[in-house]
Amino acid sequence: MDHYYVYILTNKPNGTLYIGITNNLNRRIWEHKNDLVDGFSSKYRIHRLVWYEEATSPLAAITREKQIKKWNRSWKVRIIEEMNPDWDDLYDSIT
Repeated sequence: MDHYYVYILTNKPNGTLYIGITNNLNRRIWEHKNDLVDGFSSKYRIHRLVWYEEATSPLAAITREKQIKKWNRSWKVRIIEEMNPDWDDLYDSIT
């Protein structure tokens, strides 16, 4: 069975947020941490995984990503803090 994930990264607690999707969460976060992903996340050094959820299909992941991107910041902060109140880097828990 394939796995798909929607995830949120930040550069510090309550910092800049980056929302993405992947079919391999461990690999993708490693790429972000090593600045192998050109663009916004490497420019702002966004390396801390603070939230993620599994989706049932690529379409479900894309739909959820688009939904969350449209939310205001306070809603994004709320889902992060429901899962991760201290904004810890969750990368070690997925490796």
